[in-house]
Amino acid sequence: MHVPARIYASKKLLDNMDSGVIEQVTNVACLPGIVRYSYAMADAHWGYGFPIGGVAAFDTEKGIISPGGVGFDVNCGMRLIRTNLRFSEVKPKVKELVDLIFSLVPAGVGVKGSQSFAQSQMGDITSLGVRWCAEHDLAWDDDPEHVEEGGYIRGADISKVSRQAITRGVSQFGTLGSGNHYLEIQVVDPDRYFDPALAKEFGIVHDDQVMVMIHCGSRGFGHQVCTDYLRNFESGMRRFGIEVRDRDLACLPFNSKEGKDYYSAMVCAANFAFVNRQIIVNKVRDAFAKVFHRDAEALDMHLIYDVCHNVAKVEKHRYDGSSMEVLVHRKGATRSFGPGHQDIPASYRDVGQPVIIGGSMETGSYLLVGTAKAMEDTFGSTAHGSGRTMSRTAAKREVRGAELQRKMLERGIYVKAATMDGLAEEAGMAYKDISEVVETMDRAGISKKVVALRPVGNIKG
Repeated sequence: MHVPARIYASKKLLDNMDSGVIEQVTNVACLPGIVRYSYAMADAHWGYGFPIGGVAAFDTEKGIISPGGVGFDVNCGMRLIRTNLRFSEVKPKVKELVDLIFSLVPAGVGVKGSQSFAQSQMGDITSLGVRWCAEHDLAWDDDPEHVEEGGYIRGADISKVSRQAITRGVSQFGTLGSGNHYLEIQVVDPDRYFDPALAKEFGIVHDDQVMVMIHCGSRGFGHQVCTDYLRNFESGMRRFGIEVRDRDLACLPFNSKEGKDYYSAMVCAANFAFVNRQIIVNKVRDAFAKVFHRDAEALDMHLIYDVCHNVAKVEKHRYDGSSMEVLVHRKGATRSFGPGHQDIPASYRDVGQPVIIGGSMETGSYLLVGTAKAMEDTFGSTAHGSGRTMSRTAAKREVRGAELQRKMLERGIYVKAATMDGLAEEAGMAYKDISEVVETMDRAGISKKVVALRPVGNIKG
């Protein structure tokens, strides 16, 4: 091990953490050029190479880049939109809203989007992300500034992306996908309204305010990028004399040609995901406007924030008393920058970056805020969700999708799913206790609780 491993967990979470997480976070600590610690956040569980919930920063001169440290769903992330609606106004229309959004936002394996682009546009789209959307009337003027990195990560180069990835991705903008991805109508929980003053900074002014959360990523485009480069990296390690404890940790020097090529392709996929979520937001705004007979601006449907949780980014952090440039891999982990950081939108800079942590469709989600301690201790990183405790196959053995759907409706959550099998896979019992995860990170000072959000309507792929 080049550095120690550090796990953030309560006793309850640690007692139930599978041994694979400890093995994987240890394996990551052995990679060349890693600095400070190999981290596993409170939601950590077994992943491809890196644990999901893993964070690792590498010296940009001596360190590596690893596709397994990003994942197949590049920039899988969370987006939170506020409204000025109270739950009493929305409750009678939840079914109508969910059904309409389900018809506008394709969900499921291999679906195609309604927004069509030419392959020749992919270079501009994947270079400029949400900024491209704003220039083409696909985003409001203030949308880009409320997305991590201003809506696009610098360094994209479409020439480093395979034709197969482009072909897979060009028809998938505005699609939710499958697995744990979702689109959810939520309500601020009055019993877990932790910091009203902070909430107000993010435009949350009522304890029953209606919100919309979107969780999805780069679809087949990002998956193909990861697949392509994993093959190249596995063979390339021999030339650089790199040995890893797990072949899923295939990596190459960040400063190598191959490392730079992967980074440029990965950034294309990350920016693709920003655009994907932006187009979904447009459809959601259209749906609310139609159902409530007011335009989306009148409904105050502004973006609170959009955060990545599968990405590697070059960032400046303080380490050993000085500022250094590092490549931070966040695999199922969220950026949690504290107050004053220049990369936080100006409107939030005094309080810190919004942090969105998604739970299961049964348990709800959380809005938190980044902290100065996260900048000191974790390279500005925190957990991303509740984390699985049960495989999808095991979940389907325990519950039937139709029965789960009925029981959720009895509890006031209307769910629309592409398949009943897919619904069963995402049952709440298959996940860790999201409140325990959030409380752990809050008590550690890595991210601070603002509000909890309970689901009332959900769309699953």
